[in-house]
Amino acid sequence: MAKKVLVTGADGFVGQALCLFLAKNGFQVRGQIYAPAELVFAGQAAQAGVELVTSGDLREFQRWGDLFAGIDAVIHLAAKVHDMSKDQQRKLAEYRAVNTGLTEQVARQAVKSGVKRLVFVSTIKVNGENTSAGNSFKETDKPAPQDSYALSKFEAEEILRKIGKETGLETVILRLPLVYGPGVKANFLRLIKLVDKGLPLPLKKLNNKRSLIYLGNLTDALWHCVEDKQAANQTFLISDGLDLSTPELINLIAQAMNKKSGLLPFPVNILEGLARITGQSQEIDRLTGSLSVDIGKIRSVLGWQPPIGVEQAIKETVSWYQKSI
Repeated sequence: MAKKVLVTGADGFVGQALCLFLAKNGFQVRGQIYAPAELVFAGQAAQAGVELVTSGDLREFQRWGDLFAGIDAVIHLAAKVHDMSKDQQRKLAEYRAVNTGLTEQVARQAVKSGVKRLVFVSTIKVNGENTSAGNSFKETDKPAPQDSYALSKFEAEEILRKIGKETGLETVILRLPLVYGPGVKANFLRLIKLVDKGLPLPLKKLNNKRSLIYLGNLTDALWHCVEDKQAANQTFLISDGLDLSTPELINLIAQAMNKKSGLLPFPVNILEGLARITGQSQEIDRLTGSLSVDIGKIRSVLGWQPPIGVEQAIKETVSWYQKSI
């Protein structure tokens, strides 16, 4: 009998792709969504046999038992990612309420319902914001969350490990760098649009290295985290396995579009100085800084390799963008 998996946050960027991927690979899938699904995903889910359950705010949901009934494994994606409030105390409270408090609720209901395994999608920001030249984050590093979001995710990880030890619930934690692929938004989409417009980009001199994870590689890794016995009670870092500098990423996007990259040489220190003056330091840091991830552990423990190469992943993302405009 096929394993039955509950995916929380099934209507999100990762959740939609994951539900369809798991269903295609023989799982029975129940997807928790916040509001009725938009028509395209609803149709795809129905065709794939994915059961969608509309819950509203999960923190106030009253039918937890029904949601978890018959479930073998949970993949917990539901999270609060962005909060633009300048009130830091309020922001931390909001992140903790969803990313920490809700995660504990999900785990305890999983135990109550007899679920065997919970896979938690965390963030590489638990390790820190950047890496120095030649170094990569590893699972053995001392956690160094530097903002409210990362702290709330780290606290959720700690709670899951505690619940696992107390109850026997198998927990698997996956820390992600930036995720991209068809449907991507925010900074990655903005970068694609800049390249598409052919605007000059003064980033040619950058020599940073950043790890990314393609959506198709992520869904495959999550499948392994559900299926592989060796994943139980492990924490894994994950990426595409090939780090890119910002200029390398821009060149790959441009090549996929059959366009010139528009890269121009510009002193990095001047670029960073202008960013501080204009209040764009965080945005520039993401372009100029390094964040490298060592995926040796998931390779050795689970035998996992990213099934889709970076060049092909960029092509598929650009193809989606060109069809959507």
